[in-house]
Amino acid sequence: MSPAARSLLLSAACRQRRCFSTEAPSSTPQQQLLPKGKRWDAVVIGGGHNGLAAAAYLARAGRSVAVLERRGVLGGAAVSESDLVPGFRFSRCSYLLSLLRPALIQELELERHGLKLLPRSPSSFTPCLDGRYLLLGPDAELNHSEISKFSENDACAYPRYEEKLEKFCKLMDFVIDSPPPEMRHEYHLSMVDRMKDKVDKSVFWSKLLGIVMQQGQKDMVDFFDLLLSPASKILNNWFEGDVLKATLATDAVIGSMAGVHTPGSGYVLLHHVMGETGGQRGVWAYVEGGMGSVSSAISKAALEAGFPNICSSHFWEGTGVLADGTEVLTSVVLSNATPYRTFVDLVPANVLPDNFLSAIKTADYSSATTKINVAVDRLPQFSCCKDFNPEGGPEHMGTIHIGSESMEEIDLAYREAANGVSSTRPVIEMTIPSVLDKTISPPGQHVINLFVQYTPYKLSEGSWQDSNVRKFFAERCFSLIDEYAPGFSSSVVGYDMLTPPDLEREFGLTGGNIFHGAMGLDSLFLMRPAKGCEGIVPLWQWCTPRRWGDGRSGP
Repeated sequence: MSPAARSLLLSAACRQRRCFSTEAPSSTPQQQLLPKGKRWDAVVIGGGHNGLAAAAYLARAGRSVAVLERRGVLGGAAVSESDLVPGFRFSRCSYLLSLLRPALIQELELERHGLKLLPRSPSSFTPCLDGRYLLLGPDAELNHSEISKFSENDACAYPRYEEKLEKFCKLMDFVIDSPPPEMRHEYHLSMVDRMKDKVDKSVFWSKLLGIVMQQGQKDMVDFFDLLLSPASKILNNWFEGDVLKATLATDAVIGSMAGVHTPGSGYVLLHHVMGETGGQRGVWAYVEGGMGSVSSAISKAALEAGFPNICSSHFWEGTGVLADGTEVLTSVVLSNATPYRTFVDLVPANVLPDNFLSAIKTADYSSATTKINVAVDRLPQFSCCKDFNPEGGPEHMGTIHIGSESMEEIDLAYREAANGVSSTRPVIEMTIPSVLDKTISPPGQHVINLFVQYTPYKLSEGSWQDSNVRKFFAERCFSLIDEYAPGFSSSVVGYDMLTPPDLEREFGLTGGNIFHGAMGLDSLFLMRPAKGCEGIVPLWQWCTPRRWGDGRSGP
């Protein structure tokens, strides 16, 4: 980045004078006017959980840091909000946690700051219209018993499938936890810095090579096959049962404008086992109090380190002129915003290289994700389950896959959206966190998250701004659930719906993409946000949440 960009003057119009909240019960940093004329060691754009984590580490290192957040709620997409339906607290965007790196939880002591994880077991439930169902989870005996109902061969293959993915994750762990060896122009570096840069890169590549050699040639061929292939090919090679393949395939397409036959979608199957809770691979957890508790715990860690400097702000894009006359001065800017928002909207014109800017503008930000937060007066009762526990049974604990009985169903839903039409039979991932978390709903009533695909950003007919279009689609989703759990629609007390344009407008997610940009192989690692970015690395590259910046997972 040029010296002009590095000394960028950020423009902030402090529009409201109120405390920030993450809906957590304890104190969090308060919004305030930033002191005029102060030069900060670093400024963080966006008070999402990634931005807060950066602020916490900087504050722990003794650096002066300010966070500029547009909304009055800290946490970005990791928030809990209780003003949508009275009496209910929703994790409005992200709703599960697994990919938050263990080192971050330990180093920031997030559990001491109030983070309480609620692991799910079983973790997955797929009801079928023919009366069968499939439960999956961390219990190997349960998995074998459940999969055997559909295929004995698949029941035997499933442990080997998970073992193979876990082996690949050892390679991914190193890549995820290591700073990327950025490509830089060396002409502005001192001789000492150039030598240090070469040593750092050599250490990274030598360690990676060592891990690759431990894998062996056969496993590495299998790894590249996974990276490059469609999820359908990978799953068809492993299994024969439609229901199991469809259940696993949802991991490959979740949050993306892609189908099971899209090349490269096999890579995201790794997320089935990549995360962990309490040291256990592949276990996803609810967070007590909702996902805002994650952001609250991080902000408390930052506050303890001496960081109270947060300003509710809009940016005067590309100028450096402040609405209230205050200049926010710094030589280091960390952006928690999307690459498009960061480099196109916020950085002044004629500062960044044209080829880099072009790559940012033409990157894939497409989304087909809609989140519906639902309040209900009773638990759904699934026709395929003979025994029903009104307090919650195994079928209510994990992710409930609706409309995912075959990969063909998922592919049809995707192809409709690719033509600008919301899926006739959407692919729905339903979760009911209030079964385990009693703090987010009135007794006997429940919070339900519906993560829905596919809904194109721009409809071929109609608009998401039309209330009738929105209502029609929400009722389509409820009616589909009725097919599996009769009476669900009548249990709905109220709901809040976020379509791709809503996610962009309210949470700053360009195109409504929950990953800040597509997770294709052409936009990962050193090619994220763009090939040859020359050290212009926004915060989201090294601290990226899986969906929502988790979709469905948290950080």
